[in-house]
This record gives sequence, C-alpha cells and structure tokens, in this order.
Amino acid sequence: MPVSRSKETATTPGGGSAAPTSAPHRRAFKLRGDLAIAIVVLMPSIVAVAIFIYFFIGYTLYVSVVKWPTLLPDYTFVGLQNWLNMFQDMRFQIDMRNLVLYAGGFMTQCIVIGFLLASLLDAKIKSEAIFRTIFIFPFAVSGIVTGVVWRWLMFPSSGLNQLFETFGLGFLKSKWYTDPTFGILAVTIAATWQFSGYVMALYLAGLRGISHELKEAAAIDGANTWSLYRHIIIPLLAPVTFTAVVLTGMGSIRVFDIPAVLGTGAAFSTDALAFHMFQLTFQSNKMSAGAVIASLMIILAAFLVGPYLASLQLEEAQ
Repeated sequence: MPVSRSKETATTPGGGSAAPTSAPHRRAFKLRGDLAIAIVVLMPSIVAVAIFIYFFIGYTLYVSVVKWPTLLPDYTFVGLQNWLNMFQDMRFQIDMRNLVLYAGGFMTQCIVIGFLLASLLDAKIKSEAIFRTIFIFPFAVSGIVTGVVWRWLMFPSSGLNQLFETFGLGFLKSKWYTDPTFGILAVTIAATWQFSGYVMALYLAGLRGISHELKEAAAIDGANTWSLYRHIIIPLLAPVTFTAVVLTGMGSIRVFDIPAVLGTGAAFSTDALAFHMFQLTFQSNKMSAGAVIASLMIILAAFLVGPYLASLQLEEAQ
C-alpha cells in the first residue's frame, strides 16, 4: 500500500527522530538564505548609490537654498532667494533659451536621422556591417574631440565655408557657432553627428524585432511602403521613440563638452547650463549659485526620467 511522504522526519545524532520538516518549510528557508546572500552582495552598491547619488542630490538641493557665495561654507538659510536671483540673471535666461533651441534641434535631428539610417540598413543593403560600423563610430568619439573637429569645420573663414566657396556654393556659407542669435543650433549639428548613430542602433533593433509575417500580411492587404511605415512600423516603434526622446532629452539638459570647447560665443550664443554651472562653482566659487543651476538640471531630468520609469513599471504590471 503506498505511503504518503508529504513530511520527512529528520534523524538526530543520537539516533532519535526530530520534528518533521515539510518541503514548503525547506523552500522558505532556502529563499531566506538566497535573499540574505543577495543583500550581502548588493549592499556595497546600494550604499555607494545612496551616498554618491541620492545623498549628493539632496545636498545640492540644500546648498541651493543657503548663503554660500564664496569658497568658505556658509549654511545660512536664505530660502528661494538664490533661485530668484538666478532667474533674473541675463546669462541664465539666455541659457534657458539655448536649452530650448538645442533640445529642439538635437532631438529632432537625432530621431529623424537615426530612424532613416536604421530603415536603410533594415532593407538588407550590401555591406551592411560596414555601414553600421561607420554610422555608430562617432558615438565612440569623445565629446571634446568632436567639439575640436567641428570647431574647425564650422570656423567662418575655413572648413565648410571654404569648401563651399571652392565649389561655387557660397550661398551655403554661414556664421555657424559664431552667430550671436542662433549659434547654439550649429552646436546641435556636431552633437547629432556624434549621437545619431546610437539612435540608429536603437531603431534598428526595434525594426529587426518586428515580425516579417506582419509586413507580408500588410503587403498582401495592399499597403505600400508609406502606409506600412505610417500605420504599422512607426506605431510599433513608439517605445523605441520614447526611449530615444528620453536619451536625447537628457543629453540636451546635461550637454557640456562641445559648448566647453566652442566657448560661450558672442552674447553667450553657445552657452549651456552645465558649462555655466561649472564656471560659477569651480571658477568663481559661487557655490549656491552653481547649486541652483545643478538643482534645476536635476528637476528637468526628473520630468523626463519619471514618465519613462512609470512606463516600465506599467509594462511589467501587464
């Protein structure tokens, strides 16, 4: 007659029997052990993130509301006075205008060019690996190097302007980054050259993830190329586009290296928030004023990262 084995009896060293141990109890003990090991392994990273990210974010926000105008610390609370002073500063106002222009130009160029390049590569062209490497290579180049190269290319008396003049295309000549009004848009060209290859890789991965049977079914239903992209491919790539918007938006907020190479330009035409913050904090020793700009950059970044993290949690819940 079969005997039920839902419980097992452990034997003591003296030969007696201990209390029965069930399989669920053993599994619970194993899970607790795994959890303890995971906590021990992750604890150094958790502590490092808590200190070097979240603590210093809080500290930056705190410094922005105290009186610290010199290198010597002064924690006298002044409330939002530093913020009001900063928002009345002419250079800061130009920086905010530059941020809007830079974000609009940089994000649009990266997303459009990245999508077009990915679509061309997805068409199974010859030597795809070579073109893919060429497109992604600028992303591996330092921002400082990119700034130096494009500073020469966009110099008014040489570079591209000289090339246009040589080939009789003088009407294409421009002041580029020396333009006192729209110089920041020239900076977006250099930044797009560097980052559009990465966006291309994101879109290419998304395109390769779309079922080939779905495309064939659309073609059988009479959809042309434009209809296929408009009604099927582009909507399916919405999560990739959202990711690209977040990444390029973050890049627009924290851009530093290329404006640092080009300088602030005429009337701060190529100035950026990060470069302004660097000069206030580490060159002028105006700690509170620099903390205001840094805090504003954190807040702007939170408006991008927050919806992105919420969308990820929504996907996991589904």
